[in-house]
Amino acid sequence: MNYAGIFREKIDALKAEDRYRIFAELARKAANPPYASYYTADRDPAEIAVWCSNDYLGMSRNTDVINALHDAVDRCGVGSGGTRNISGTNHYQVELEAELADLHQKESALLFTSGYVANDACLSTVSRLLPGLVIFSDELNHASMIEGIRHGDAEKKIFRHNDAEHLEQLLQETDPGRPKLIAFESVYSMDGDVAPIAEFARLAKRFGALTYLDEVHAVGMYGTRGGGIAERDDVMGDIDIIQGTLAKAFGVMGGYVTGDAVLIDCLRSYAPGFIFTTSLAPPLAAAALTSVRHLKSSQMERARHQERAATLKKMLTSAGIPIMKSETHIVPVMVGDPVKCKEICDRLLNDHGIYVQPINYPTVPRGTERLRLTPTPLHTDWMMEALVSALSEIWHGRSLEKVA
Repeated sequence: MNYAGIFREKIDALKAEDRYRIFAELARKAANPPYASYYTADRDPAEIAVWCSNDYLGMSRNTDVINALHDAVDRCGVGSGGTRNISGTNHYQVELEAELADLHQKESALLFTSGYVANDACLSTVSRLLPGLVIFSDELNHASMIEGIRHGDAEKKIFRHNDAEHLEQLLQETDPGRPKLIAFESVYSMDGDVAPIAEFARLAKRFGALTYLDEVHAVGMYGTRGGGIAERDDVMGDIDIIQGTLAKAFGVMGGYVTGDAVLIDCLRSYAPGFIFTTSLAPPLAAAALTSVRHLKSSQMERARHQERAATLKKMLTSAGIPIMKSETHIVPVMVGDPVKCKEICDRLLNDHGIYVQPINYPTVPRGTERLRLTPTPLHTDWMMEALVSALSEIWHGRSLEKVA
């Protein structure tokens, strides 16, 4: 059997559909954010401005966060040395879990190596622990949530995006005696819209369902202490399980789940994605701990972040660039064609030193290909003017508005 030939056919199919992904090789500049060195095979590294990073607040460059990581390396070395059960539970991790539980006003928290793993491990494990469980999942939930549900034993019912009436209908059609869980996100990162958390929580209470909220694109950025949209909307107490990441607004790496102590103990005791993997490295835990503590008390980064996003939206609209409606820091620019989407990004990068990654299927539905801009507190007015000028030149020069 020609295994290599089969694999080649799969790659060729992606290329034929303009879905083959090319990674930009970067070295981000801690001393000069949001710039990075861009490496290619045929020329020396070029300095570019990064406009699509999930380091939303620039905390990966925060001096205190960097110093905390260096200090932990000196104290503990680089790696954790094992799974949490076998020598891999470090004091920094324990402190961080307590800090995250406090952030979301929950009894307990559990660290994972990424937000993806946290979603996958938690949803699949809860499914196995609750026989007969029905999970009600928003149709635009992240791939990690979808995979977690698939890996469990629960029945799945999908409700239309952010549609409380459709969710209510599905709940009414389900046997009242069966356990239920409603899974959704707070901020949907490709559209920039926000879930009606309070409405979902009311339905959960009415129908006896657990609530599972993914706050990865909101923690650190919303709420008085950075607890996310649920904190901003004063509904954290109505949510049973809150999942988050340390790799976006907190600027480090790792994921976590928070909830009642008995639930978290079950995940600690039953989730393979937690039990059988090397734990988060102590330097990363120390850096994340410092970042979480900083953003709990500092409003400066959040206020600047929201102002920068609002300013960029106004500038793009004035320039005739069709941005999608977004009530958050996400600034999506609709293109609607995978080839043109990649062409725009290539020209921004190669002609203007501006890096934006094209967002194509399966991340978004076919026909909704887009640019996803993520301004940070570190993006200046001058950088925004350069982006809008370059994008306008490419956009209107190619009559791309006819595609949007």
